[in-house]
Amino acid sequence: MIQELGERKLYNEFEKKEAEAEDWVFVFDEDRILVRKGSNGRLTVPSAAFFEGADLQYLFRIEKDGYFLMKSDGESVIQQLLNDGYFWESTRNLRDLEHKELAFAASTAHHLYQWYRTSRFCGRCGKRLKPDDKERMMRCACCGNTVYPRIAPAVIVGVINGDKILLTKYNGRAYKKYALIAGFTEIGETAEETVSREVMEEAGLKVKDITYYKSQPWGTDCNLLLGFFCHVDGNDEITMDSEELSVAEWVSRDEMDVKDDGISLTREMMRIFKEGKVE
Repeated sequence: MIQELGERKLYNEFEKKEAEAEDWVFVFDEDRILVRKGSNGRLTVPSAAFFEGADLQYLFRIEKDGYFLMKSDGESVIQQLLNDGYFWESTRNLRDLEHKELAFAASTAHHLYQWYRTSRFCGRCGKRLKPDDKERMMRCACCGNTVYPRIAPAVIVGVINGDKILLTKYNGRAYKKYALIAGFTEIGETAEETVSREVMEEAGLKVKDITYYKSQPWGTDCNLLLGFFCHVDGNDEITMDSEELSVAEWVSRDEMDVKDDGISLTREMMRIFKEGKVE
C-alpha cells in the first residue's frame, strides 16, 4: 500500500528544521500540486534549492529526506517554476509521482496543508491562531483554544457470501471502478458498529464475524482507513442505496478482475479475497 516504505521509515514527530537544498518542497493550491515530468516521464516536485528565502514549513522526513510545505510569499518562485516547465496537477493523481514514497509523502503533506489552511482562526473566539513551538498544534493566545490536525476514521468493508464478495460502484463520483462498502465512523460508535451500519445503509444486509484486517492513512482526504472483512448474516438479497451507489452486486472470485495498484487498501483487500487468502 502507499504507506509501505520497506526498510525506510517515516519520522512525523514535530521538529523545528530549516530546509536544505536537497530536501523536497510541496506547493499546493487547494486540490492542485505543482509538479513537472522527470527524465523517466513520471511526475516529481521541486527541491528546496528553488525556495531560498521563502516561507517554508517543515512537515516530516523519511529517513534523511526532509519534506516541507510552502506557506506564503512564494508567488515569484511559483511563477519561475511554471516558466521552467512545472505545472499544476490534481492531487487525485498523486499516484503518478515518480515513486510510491514520494506519492505517500505528497498525500501526507496535502493532509497537513489542508489543516494549516483551515486552522488560521479560532473557532471559539475568532482570533488568529498561531503555531505552537513545541508540538504540531495551532494555539489561540486569546482564549487558549488548541487545534490539532483533523483525522477522520472510516471503514472499508469486504462483505463475503461464500465464494462471492460484495462489490460496489459510487454514484456521481469521478472514480468509476469497483470498490468495497465504505463510510465514516460516527460519534459514539465503534469501528465494528460502523461496519454493520454502513453495510445495512448501503446494501440492506446484516453481517456477522466482523474481523479487522489492516489500516491505512489516506492523507488527501484526511482519513484513517480501517479495513474489515465480515460475512453476510442470513438473507443475501441486496437493497442498494441508489443515492450513494450506482452498482452493488455479489461477484465471485473467478469473475473478479482485480489489479492491485500497490497503493490502496481497497484494492489489496479485493486481491487477497480473489486469491483465496480470506474466507
